[in-house]
Amino acid sequence: MISFTICLIALILGYFVYGKFVEKIFGIDTKRVTPAVSMQDGVDYIPLPTWKIFMIQFLNIAGLGPIFGAIMGAKFGTASYLWIVFGCIFAGAVHDYFSGMLSLRNGGESLPETIGRFLGMSVKQLMRGLTVLLMVLVGAVFVAGPAGLLAKLTPDYLNMTFWATVIFLYYILATLLPVDKIIGKIYPLFAIALIFMAVGILFMLFWHHPQLPEFTNGFENPHPENLPIFPMMFITIACGAISGFHATQSPLMARCLTNEKYGRPVFYGAMITEGIVALIWAAAATYFFHTEAGNAIFIAGSGNDNAAIVVDSITKEWLGTVGGVLAILGVIAAPITSGDTAFRSARLIVADFLHVNQKPLFKRLFICIPLFVIGFLLLQVNFSVIWRYFAWCNQTLAVFTLWALTVYLAQAKKLYIITLIPALFMTMVCSTYILIAPEGLKLDIGISQLLGGILTILVFIGFILWKRKINKKIRI
Repeated sequence: MISFTICLIALILGYFVYGKFVEKIFGIDTKRVTPAVSMQDGVDYIPLPTWKIFMIQFLNIAGLGPIFGAIMGAKFGTASYLWIVFGCIFAGAVHDYFSGMLSLRNGGESLPETIGRFLGMSVKQLMRGLTVLLMVLVGAVFVAGPAGLLAKLTPDYLNMTFWATVIFLYYILATLLPVDKIIGKIYPLFAIALIFMAVGILFMLFWHHPQLPEFTNGFENPHPENLPIFPMMFITIACGAISGFHATQSPLMARCLTNEKYGRPVFYGAMITEGIVALIWAAAATYFFHTEAGNAIFIAGSGNDNAAIVVDSITKEWLGTVGGVLAILGVIAAPITSGDTAFRSARLIVADFLHVNQKPLFKRLFICIPLFVIGFLLLQVNFSVIWRYFAWCNQTLAVFTLWALTVYLAQAKKLYIITLIPALFMTMVCSTYILIAPEGLKLDIGISQLLGGILTILVFIGFILWKRKINKKIRI
């Protein structure tokens, strides 16, 4: 428990210390008028209370990632704790904060527009396609997960197809209606359920004080399938450390913030909160795996189903029947509230690209219907296959976002190393993963890591040459 406690304290301190440092580098202007005030339209640009925006942002980015991802990542041992802590503080929260604040500074623009602003038109076009694809994948993934859990909690005739249809109908309403009508009203309630779940598990961790692996025992990889920590763990644990999906959600809240000073608690703070949730579940799962009965239950599952088994078993054992049901509902609410805003983000990205005014309802329908049809068709694909492609697309988007942020900081003559290091690291993670992964080139691990390293060096050289070229132009 000592290592877990140190990591928990580190995450909290990260918000107050490094978060403040990052905010200072960006340079907030508390007198600057925000898009929520200057561009109010009653649909997407609506001023909301900061506490409510935080709740919405937290639920938008949470989904299944910090729970299922952390549970699956815990199979790699205590290395998962370090990735959650360092990834969250120095990569994920920085990524979320700068992408959110740049959107705020530029009229609440969508992520592809921000990336294109700094990486060029061709990259912008690529990001438009990749981001919309990711949003639809998120919508499909975050229908299948909660629909499956609801089917287990209800009578047999209320099967997965029934619940998937119900969730899709909710998605349609949440995507089309103004942000304050459904999202602004029910998200705080869902957030309470999710926070209750995390706090409950945290309390029981300290109450039971289970024997957890410590850093002093070393960082041996205990994964039962012998999957390498690099790059597999860094793709498996995404939302609890860094996730490109988050940057697609930040513009939604950038259109509702009333002052730049609220950017740190909303963008950086929501990511730290998600990191705490991921750390709690990684610790609980680690304990679960180190019991003979728990490991047997986990192995009996398959794909992402065994993560759901872990959630169900831990919550019922530690929180009792009522607490277990409330916790499971929190796990259900989290992905649903990410799926609806994923489709909403896709609508706004397409609208920005096509320059379609989103105030008239029929124009929102014009964009939404094709997105929902594609999302529903994706539900027919095997869940584990969708999840793998979602995971890689998600982290690849984070790579492009980090490079765009690095270019922004370099152009503004600010401390760009705070995004450069995460950008280089995630470039190597994603390039190595696609070389080794079953859905990629299936190369040998050694060759994949070598080629991934070479590609990362080439990208870094390209950045250095670009920076020298820019500096030369400035001197001239």
